[in-house]
Formats: sequence, C-alpha cells, structure tokens
Amino acid sequence: MTLRELWERGEATVGGWCVIPSPFAAELMGHAGYDWVCIDTQHGVIGYDQMLPMLQALSATGTPAFVRVPWNQPSDIMKALDAGAEGVIVPMVNSEEEARRAVGACRYPPQGYRSWGPTRAALQVNGFGPESANRSVVCMVMIETVEGMAALEEILAVPGVDGVYVGPNDLAVTHGMKPDATASTPEHRRLIETILQACVRRGLIAGIHCAGPKTAIRWREAGFRMLNVDNDSLFVRAGAARVLEAMRGVKREAGKTGY
Repeated sequence: MTLRELWERGEATVGGWCVIPSPFAAELMGHAGYDWVCIDTQHGVIGYDQMLPMLQALSATGTPAFVRVPWNQPSDIMKALDAGAEGVIVPMVNSEEEARRAVGACRYPPQGYRSWGPTRAALQVNGFGPESANRSVVCMVMIETVEGMAALEEILAVPGVDGVYVGPNDLAVTHGMKPDATASTPEHRRLIETILQACVRRGLIAGIHCAGPKTAIRWREAGFRMLNVDNDSLFVRAGAARVLEAMRGVKREAGKTGY
C-alpha cells in the first residue's frame, strides 16, 4: 500500500529523519520499519552528491524517501525528484505565489513546469511518465512564519499542495518564542492546531516534526498523519549516552540538535 493510499484511508504514518551524510545510516533507517524516511538537505549536513547514494540505499530497503530541500528553489526540488525522491518537503513557504512555485517544480506540464529529465527517477517506476509522476510525487510545504500563517488559507488552496509539514521550532522563533519542538506553551500549540484544522478542512495531509514519542502520540491523536520523531544523529548520541551512563554511573545528557 502506498503512502497516498494510507493517507486517503486516514491513517497516520511515522517517518525517520536523516541528517548524517551516510548511505549506511540511511539504509539502517530504512530497515528500521518506518513508513518513510526524509533526507534533510536543509539542516542536515548533506549535499547533493551525498543525497544520491542515500536515496539508492533507501530504495534497497523499499522505504519511500522524501527530501527536505534547502530552500524553495525549483532547481533543488527538480534535482531531488530526478534523483528518485518520492516527495519533497519545501521550507519557508510564505505566500500563495511561493506555494505555486513549489508545486510547479514538482509537476510536469500542464500542471507545472518541472523539466523532463528523470535521470534516476525513471529507473524506480515501470512506465514512468509525466502523468504518473504528477499523480505520485508528494509536495509538502512548510508554514513556519508570521507571513505564512497570515496566508495559510491561500497557500492551502493552491492545486497540487498535498499538505503542510509543520516546523515547530521556526514557527515558535518567528512568533517571538523560544525554539520548542514539544510546543509546551498554549500560544505555540494554538498556531500548530490552526494549521492542522485548516488541513483537515481541505482533506490535506498534516505533518509535524516531534521531539520524542510522547509529543508524537499527542499530535497523532489530534489528527496529524505524517509524524517524525527525532533523527539519526540524536539516536547515535542517545545510545552512546546510555552506554556511558551504565558504565560510569553518571547520567549524561544526549543533547539536542535541530531537525
């Protein structure tokens, strides 16, 4: 069953998140059992030449791969899709015009302006073509700013926007709050819930990055259907911290990173 089919049934999915530039790390995440894995080229330390073998590693596990592109640049979006990503997460979308730019880069004409050249993507799907790609590619936009919240309804009305992936830290910072992936304040939660409710009304996918399973379960129960909990670098640090605590008897914080 595809991700789209799961979402159409109203089911929630749990995704892995890669910030380490390593095909082996991506392969491990793919074998972990996630519904999808995202390669983060915005805040992860991952470039294009590293992204490609990570996509290949995920393909070997059968796990759908997303790429969070560095910015809402058509060239970044098209190159990620041509390399075989099944969807993109586009940061800092602040207006209807910016949403149309993101969607246009994901869709071949006449729905968009994606240039034909599926160098690796065509190897992934038998019968790959403009029509099938337009149906299958997932375009998630991130609404993370005051401007984006003000234009929320206009952004979601753009044909081809599949949903919103909430970045809780930037959403907090741009509204004068401290970064907080747990959304511990009522004002922060209200902003996130506004995005969720707008997506639900339109039948779109609501996604969010979560700090720990407790936060993820709370947002899943609220209606989010695309959830991520932490990332590969945090798992490495947390695992190392547990071993050192057991060996030395001293608790050590694993620390935090961005997404």
